[in-house]
Parts: sequence; structure tokens; C-alpha cells
Amino acid sequence: MQRLERTEYLEKLKAFQDKRLIKIITGIRRCGKSTLMEIYQDYLRGNGVSEEQIVAVNFEDYDFHSLRNPQQLHAYVKERLIPGKKVYVFLDEIQHVEDWPQVVDSLFLRDGLDLYLTGSNAYLLSSELATMIAGRYVEIKMLPLSFREYVQAVGEAQPLSQLYRSYVETTSFPYGLELQDQPRALRDYLEGIYNTVVVKNLVARKRIPDVMMLESVTRFLFDAIGSPLSTKKIADTMTSMGRKIDVKTVEKYVSALMESFIIYQAKRYNVKGKQYLKTLEKYYMVDMGLRYMLLGTRSTDVGHMLENVVYLELLRRGYEVYVGKVDDLEVDFVAMDGREIRYYQVAATVREEETLRRELASLQKINDHYPKRILTLDDDPEADYDGIRRIHALEWLMGKVD
Repeated sequence: MQRLERTEYLEKLKAFQDKRLIKIITGIRRCGKSTLMEIYQDYLRGNGVSEEQIVAVNFEDYDFHSLRNPQQLHAYVKERLIPGKKVYVFLDEIQHVEDWPQVVDSLFLRDGLDLYLTGSNAYLLSSELATMIAGRYVEIKMLPLSFREYVQAVGEAQPLSQLYRSYVETTSFPYGLELQDQPRALRDYLEGIYNTVVVKNLVARKRIPDVMMLESVTRFLFDAIGSPLSTKKIADTMTSMGRKIDVKTVEKYVSALMESFIIYQAKRYNVKGKQYLKTLEKYYMVDMGLRYMLLGTRSTDVGHMLENVVYLELLRRGYEVYVGKVDDLEVDFVAMDGREIRYYQVAATVREEETLRRELASLQKINDHYPKRILTLDDDPEADYDGIRRIHALEWLMGKVD
């Protein structure tokens, strides 16, 4: 398989090399965390780090099954420390180790050790156990391939519009590139990811008794990307469709799906009042290919799919992303990074005057001087409306325009 370098994530690891912090890479299964660790280990070897200074354990490899025991893992790593030399320790899928934060906390106390972990659920860092390493770690949040990474991998022989269609209709999971010309094999691969994340892991970890109901909630969220939702609305809608479910159960299932990084929640933000709102969040999914696998081509909303892709790209670029409220209007995304705010409207097309006017309306109500953009699939020359720029979304995704 072609190994993709995942340069942006690699640079983050390089920036934290030898820093007195635990580096924790999180993200959905098969998004490339293990490969990233291998790439980084090769980088270390190429920069003077000897083989004996690298200790790598993958807890999904049965050869290391005994090291899921915390005492045995602790002893294994300690035995490989080298006085006077830095040792780089990589623990892949650390959630398989019982009481893992206690082991990590103890190893962190030792000099000469640089520690890297990966994990496939957000519960890792929200659990009570994880509080013992609070303030001593940095989280690197990993996603499947961006559109730019995808294009770099497959080449630019086709127009961007065709590459984008392939990107959203196949998958952004790295190994999916090997299966693009084998639709049945690709579907089997995506089904395997879905069944592992949703059916197997969540059902076991959350002790969910009704697997069919969990799958119904998952399908509902996949079908409603980009739509304002509350857990009550989900419960009421599913109940009216003959799948009776209460709000607390919906909350449990949605929370579990978010912990597994299969869906992401965008909360609402009052732009004028500068307040975070607690109702009618939007949900986006980690990969469009999973949506096609589960729902087929029905309910294919090109605008909402683009919205999903843009949302994930903003996360990749390091923003906290919210849905904006401006009086009675909505801004698709308010992206914050601590230094500035950026506002984005996302639409499949704004070639009709009424559609353009509607997309401009909420941005025109915002009086600050932060950047405001309309991203669209229209391959038209860029335009400016009193400081609001209309940009070709695919050029923006490729990083060619800001």
C-alpha cells in the first residue's frame, strides 16, 4: 500500500519532540494513527535516533497481548530505558490497557523518556482516570484524509470537480485509496469499520442492549447532517416513525457516537451576544463514504455534503467551530482559533440571485471586521461583496485561496 506522509500531523509531532508532554493522537479507527507513528519513527531514525531508542507497542497486535496488563507493560518499558539516552516510547491503541493513565503517569515521571500514545475514542481523555495526567499531555486530533491529501495521493489528472465527487462518494479513509476501483471490496471495508466502531466497540463499552436502536439513531444522524437537531427532536421523530425511544437513550447513543469520532457536534453561538447556546446543535460525520455505505444515494444533498467537508477541514486547520446565530438568521460556521474569528457560509451554488442574497444576508448583519467568506462549488471567478468574498470551495479546500 502507498504510504501517505500526512505532513501536517507529522509537523505537529516534530514540534513537540522531546517536550515534557505526553503526546496523545486521537481519532476514529483506520484514520491513519498507527501509520503516522511509523512515519514519525522513520523520521527519528533518519535524524540520529538508534533502533534501541525506539520502543513501539501496538496493543491490537496479539504478540503484545500480555502487555495489556498494566504491571507487565510498566516493567516492559522500564527494562528498555537507556541511561544517558532519550528513549521514544510509542503505545498504540492505549485504551486496551487496564488503568492505562496510572501506567502512563508513572512512566512520565522517568527522565529520558518521550511518550507517544494513540487512542480511538474520546472517552480516553474524559474519564476520571485521565484526570491524573491532566495538564501533562497535548492531544493531536486526527481525521481521515483531507481533500488536499486525497488529491495529492491520486494525482491531479482529472478536474478538481471530478476528484471531489470521487472523494465524497468513495471514502477519505487512507486504505480506501487501494480499493477505489473495487466497489464491492470498498463497501466491505467500510462496513468493517462501521461494524467495529458502532456495533462491536460501542455496544460492548457502553453495554447497549438494543443494537438495532443504536443503528437507527446512527442512520438518523447520518441522514440529517447539517440540520439543526436536539435530542428531543430526534426522539420525537423516531417515535413518530415507529421506533419508540426516550430522550435519555438518544443522549446516551449520541454521546457514544461522538466519543468514537464517527460523528461530530457543532454547537450554536450567538454572534451578536457572544454567547454559547445550548439547543439545536448540528451534527457532521467523519467520512462521506460511510454515509453512502449506510444510506445509499438517497437523500443526497450536495450542499449539506459540502458543508460536512468544510466543517471537517476547519477542524483540521485548528479551529473551534460553531453554528452562528445572528438575530433570526444563521451563519453556517463561526471558526475561532483564539486570535481571530472567521465566518463561513457554504452553498452548492449561488448563481441564482435570490440564493446569493440569502447567503449574504446573515454575514451582512455582522459588524466586526473579521474575514467573511461564502464557499460554493460554482467554478466562477472570485467575487467580493463589500468585503464578503465568494470563493470556489475546492480551491479553498486545496489551500490555494484563503
